[in-house]
Amino acid sequence: MTAIAAIREDGVVWIGGDSAGAGSYSIQTRRDRKVFVAGEFAMGYTTSFRMGQILHYHFKPPIPYENEGGMGYMVRRFIPTAKKTFEEHGFKREGDGKQDFGGTFLVGWRGELYTIYDDFQVAQVDAAYHACGCGEDLVLGSLHTTDAYDMSPKERIVCALRAAEEWSAGVRGPFHVVSSKR
Repeated sequence: MTAIAAIREDGVVWIGGDSAGAGSYSIQTRRDRKVFVAGEFAMGYTTSFRMGQILHYHFKPPIPYENEGGMGYMVRRFIPTAKKTFEEHGFKREGDGKQDFGGTFLVGWRGELYTIYDDFQVAQVDAAYHACGCGEDLVLGSLHTTDAYDMSPKERIVCALRAAEEWSAGVRGPFHVVSSKR
């Protein structure tokens, strides 16, 4: 289930998501949104609504130290705080005893776009857009194509989510788009 699309442009990160809740052979339209803003952070998630609820309602990103930012902050401070918050609120999957697993979500912060994968690695892609969820490939294809057109980030994201809805059984509108603060 899910299609989350993100674009970074002019110091702002835009993140959009669908409203599907899918499992087995059923699908429902959810009112709780998969994209939200928490202070300076815009986030969009896949994997689990429980994980997203913890991120949205319990997770408090640590305040960066002076002159701290970027990948170092995300790896050293953001991820350990997220892992601790997941564990405190009942969302932790254990692997082989050496590795914890969470879920996948996109984070926009201070004009940068980060992808957090289920093993808690932090990734940044070279492209000014990224996606996650079962509609990821469809969204990426659309964002790649619309990169050549004069469209706003929000228009491109909605276009990409509509493409994913058309071709994926796990994606459904309505679509919601948020942006990080500049």
